[in-house]
Amino acid sequence: MDLFDSFTDGAKEGLKTLTSIAPSLFGLIIAVSMLEASGFFDILTKLFTPVCEIVGFPPEVLPLGLMRPVTGSGSFAMLDSILRKYGADSIIGKIASVMAGSTETTFYAVTVYFGSIGIKKTGFTIPAALAADSISMIMAFLTIKYL
Repeated sequence: MDLFDSFTDGAKEGLKTLTSIAPSLFGLIIAVSMLEASGFFDILTKLFTPVCEIVGFPPEVLPLGLMRPVTGSGSFAMLDSILRKYGADSIIGKIASVMAGSTETTFYAVTVYFGSIGIKKTGFTIPAALAADSISMIMAFLTIKYL
C-alpha cells in the first residue's frame, strides 16, 4: 500500500470517528455554555468560599478548580483573568498555574475517548478522574503554599 492510500484511509477513518463523537461534543459544549450563562459556577464558588477561607485555600482560584474538569478553553480564559488580576508571581497566580497544569478536562476527555470507541457506560472513570483532579488541586495549593 503506498503512502497516499494510507493517508486517505486514515482520513476516512478520522471522519468516521468525528461523526461518532460529534453529538457528544456538541452536547458537552451546550451544557458548559448553559452552566456558565446560568451562573452555576458563581453559585458554587459562593457556596464553597467559607470552607476555603477556613482552610486557607484562596477562593479566587476556586472558579478555576470548578471549571477545569469541564472545559479547557473556559478554564484557560479564567487562568488568564486570574494572572492578569493578581500577577503570575502572586501566590494566587502560582496556585492557579499549577492547578491548570496538573488537572485534566475530565468530561471532555471522557466524551472524546470513550465516544470514539462507542463506550456509553463509563463506570468509575468519571468519579476516579474527578477525585484525581481534586487531589491535584489540593496538592497544587499545598505545594505552592508550603514549598
